Amino acid sequence: MNTPEDPSREPRDLALTALYEADQRGLHRPEIDPSLPAKAARLIQGVGDHLEDLDVAIDTVSTRWRVARMPPVDRAILRLGLYELRYEPKTPMAVVVSEAVRLARVYSTERSGAFVNGILSKLAGVERPAGLPEAGNPPSP
Repeated sequence: MNTPEDPSREPRDLALTALYEADQRGLHRPEIDPSLPAKAARLIQGVGDHLEDLDVAIDTVSTRWRVARMPPVDRAILRLGLYELRYEPKTPMAVVVSEAVRLARVYSTERSGAFVNGILSKLAGVERPAGLPEAGNPPSP
């Protein structure tokens, strides 16, 4: 039974499920269930809108695995995390990375958390370079 405290009902978990299902069905544009929370729908739509660019960026930093050869769950998690890094500036970088690692630990293999952390940490350095304030955090004097 899904309750509000059930993590599988969180927007990122719901978005991951939809992105994974779309990937497995070979859809580039995930279907968005109108009953989903707005944040989940926004994440799904955003990843779908930027899928090719996200994959190119992931391929750029991934030295051993091309996106097409990654496990589908890990691929969906990385796309979701990178989308948030690029297009959801109000979400702190540390939250994006830690949530992606959480998703990997819950939905993928034992080693996926470290894999996702490594790739997203590299991407975070490119997408949100050190020294640039994150949205909502003014620069220090």
